[in-house]
Amino acid sequence: MLAVKDARIEFKTTAEIKELLQKAATFSGMDLSSFLISVATQKAKEIIKYTSQVLADEIERVNKKDISTKEKIKEIVTLYFQMAEKKPEMIEYFLRVYLSNREVFNDGCEGMLCISGFITEIMVFFNNGVDSGELKNQDFFSAFGLFMGYLGGMVFLKGEAVLPKKIEEYIDDISENIYNALKA
Repeated sequence: MLAVKDARIEFKTTAEIKELLQKAATFSGMDLSSFLISVATQKAKEIIKYTSQVLADEIERVNKKDISTKEKIKEIVTLYFQMAEKKPEMIEYFLRVYLSNREVFNDGCEGMLCISGFITEIMVFFNNGVDSGELKNQDFFSAFGLFMGYLGGMVFLKGEAVLPKKIEEYIDDISENIYNALKA
């Protein structure tokens, strides 16, 4: 079933850029609108993959540390909140665009494909915690939903400017709550 096209995008550009885009569209066998949507959608997927990989690399660094699972939780919460503070556009895009509008990201981003690096590192974290006996063995999606629910919820509240304190001031409480909910 084809999606109903009920939204409009308009923007101004120079005649030279329009001509360049029109030529590229023609060479691609598309009309200008289809070409622009195709290119923009592909770029959106690349940004999601990049953001996911940045988060994955940071979590992998935490996973490799010889520290307790409780300490790893605090480090992951800290890095996520710090990224929300220092690079809010990355976290906002990850949470608000991808997770809230996943239907846009089909054709190559099915399921969690575009965020697979991030998912993999979170799985490694959970598996290591279970193997060490610190975390209870449970369904991945239940644990993932709990963990990301706390992080995403707090970042959302920060973005809406409703938190009475800076997001960093919640690190200890959120880390403790996540640990208590997941511990064996």
